[in-house]
Amino acid sequence: MSRELELRQAIVAVCRRLDERGLVAGIDGNVSARLDQATLLVTPSGVSKGRIDADQIVAIGVDGAPRAGEHERPSSELRMHLAIYRMRRDVHAVVHAHPPTATGFAVAGEGLVAPVLPEIILLAGSVPLVPYATPGTEALAEQLHPYLPHHDAFLLANHGATTVGSTLHTALHRMESLEHAARIILTARLLGNVTELTAEQAAVLRAQRDAARDPSS
Repeated sequence: MSRELELRQAIVAVCRRLDERGLVAGIDGNVSARLDQATLLVTPSGVSKGRIDADQIVAIGVDGAPRAGEHERPSSELRMHLAIYRMRRDVHAVVHAHPPTATGFAVAGEGLVAPVLPEIILLAGSVPLVPYATPGTEALAEQLHPYLPHHDAFLLANHGATTVGSTLHTALHRMESLEHAARIILTARLLGNVTELTAEQAAVLRAQRDAARDPSS
């Protein structure tokens, strides 16, 4: 099996997982991955993630131009994906979805930055709220720029969530963990109290996360 076919099938598997977990609905969401330094694979526009096939995945250059012979249109959120890959050479996969509870926080104007759950700190770090910009526009990509160097998961105001990773599985796991954390925090609020970790406890977790991200450690 070629590297490209393997990656196409992996993207399809991620899309179907997002659909099965209710993290997208209808034709929501988009997924992409680096094939090599010059080529990206991205989901097409207007296709249900639960019914997508490997041959529908679009191959594009890092300049955003579809490879010769492509018939599908790439995702309308392509500009956001391109901005992430250009700024983050360590990122090899991007997942954008509309997880209901996490997106609820985004609609309420909140990020998930308070140190509450060790798992989310270790896997994704703090999750900032990116100011609103029209989906699919260069303006949205520009709004992400200040946050990209230091974060791996983002809530997009009144829109959804985006996660990145060195692999598709990492980006997917961050999306799933983001939604799970949002549900837990919402439940704690309904019960009347969200207990944050102490500064010292959070610092230990952040140090562990930084060490895991540094290949020299």
